[in-house]
Amino acid sequence: MNQQQRHEAIVELVRREGYASIEQLTDHFSVTPQTIRRDLNALASDGLLRRVHGGAGLESSTVNTAYATRKTLNLEAKRRIAALLASKIPDSSSLFINIGTSNEVIAEALLEHHRELEVITNNLNVAAILQHKEDFNVIIAGGQVRSRDGGIIGEATIDFINQFKVDYGIIGISGIDEDGSLLEFDYQEVRVAQAIIQNSRQVYLAADHSKFRRNPSVRQGNITQIHALFTDRRPPQSICQLMESHDVALHIAD
Repeated sequence: MNQQQRHEAIVELVRREGYASIEQLTDHFSVTPQTIRRDLNALASDGLLRRVHGGAGLESSTVNTAYATRKTLNLEAKRRIAALLASKIPDSSSLFINIGTSNEVIAEALLEHHRELEVITNNLNVAAILQHKEDFNVIIAGGQVRSRDGGIIGEATIDFINQFKVDYGIIGISGIDEDGSLLEFDYQEVRVAQAIIQNSRQVYLAADHSKFRRNPSVRQGNITQIHALFTDRRPPQSICQLMESHDVALHIAD
């Protein structure tokens, strides 16, 4: 069993049991305690587990990782994903970009080679990144601004988004379950994302490998509703099968 397989097995064991001690994991995988500690620290950094004294437990299903922490998690993977996704957006396109640190990295990637984009966003950070590009038309949705991450949410945001029909909707997600469910922590954020999906001709989802098997509690939709997934590792087999059966394109940024 290689390291990636062991990491996946640890996550599955903790999800099944709710908690696993270092001693239990050491015996189960026949490796040293030092190896298990490194594994747990890596999985906690990816947001897949919650590191506790003597072992690991489930990550919260109701509270997301702090924004400042999420900005640095898997940053290199996010940059590769962003570059790949941006390469699929033609010049002179219209697009939504919603809340999330991955989407902020995508906004940075769009600055490099694109011209004459129209971007509608409910993310103040995305707007700030794109505002200096003179040939971009950046439109900010109205609504309630979340102080923790600059996301704009609420009924006014949904009403605003419903006024548009764009070429591409670029969305992020907090978790993807094995049945393909797209999961989030905030019900209001979910409703805005659903409006973006409904008003986009093509929906592109950016999600690094840490989003697979995370367990937020609010259902946003299903991976079968999108047109393409951009990630850095091949998803679990159950998700791949769903995508194949619904013609969802898979793009892996190696």
